[in-house]
Parts: sequence; structure tokens; C-alpha cells
Amino acid sequence: MMPHFYEFEKMEFEQMNDKVFRRYVYGEHAMLCYFKLLKGAVIPEHHHVNEQITYIIKGKVRVFCGGKEWIVKAGEVIHFPPNLPHRFEALEDTIDIDVFSPPRKDWIEGTATYFTQK
Repeated sequence: MMPHFYEFEKMEFEQMNDKVFRRYVYGEHAMLCYFKLLKGAVIPEHHHVNEQITYIIKGKVRVFCGGKEWIVKAGEVIHFPPNLPHRFEALEDTIDIDVFSPPRKDWIEGTATYFTQK
């Protein structure tokens, strides 16, 4: 088996709504996602069977989870165990790198609808 090579920065963004853009690659056991969140972007509360590790490269987000709220800024990481409901709000233009394991089947199959919820 050979590795797969991607030019991530040259990949087209998928526009999820007017303020959320993503690109991702995945393998058999993991997925890497690059989010561009414009200030004011909201990723509504959702949960998934996937473990998620979020690394904020640039900007700042407010995260709501389990009745608590965190401000996560550039250089910081937050980890979500599987099935834990969470919500994001971009407090400034933000670049967010997420790792999911296993890959997000709902994204691959196009069945996730929470990006367009108000």
C-alpha cells in the first residue's frame, strides 16, 4: 500500500453556510479537516460518534459544552470524546484544524445538516 499525497492549501473550500468553509481528507481510521470560520460564524450544537481534537491555528472561538463555556484561542486545543454535544461561535476570523477518528461518515455521505441550522 502507498501513501496518498494532498496539496491541502490548493483544495477548494466547501461552503457550509455564509461564514463556515471547510476542506478535509480522510483515510480508513482518521479525518483531518481545515475550517475557515468568519467572525460571527456559528456551528450549532451537534454530537457525533467520532472523537474530535480541535486545534485553533488563528483567531478565537467560544465553545459551549455540557452547560459550560470556554474561550479557545490560537495555539490552544480542545478534545471532545465521542457523543458529547458541543457548539462553536467564532469571536474573530478563525482557522481551526480538526482531527476525527473514525472519519465523519455523515460528512462523507452528505447527511450532516447541522451547519445550516439557525
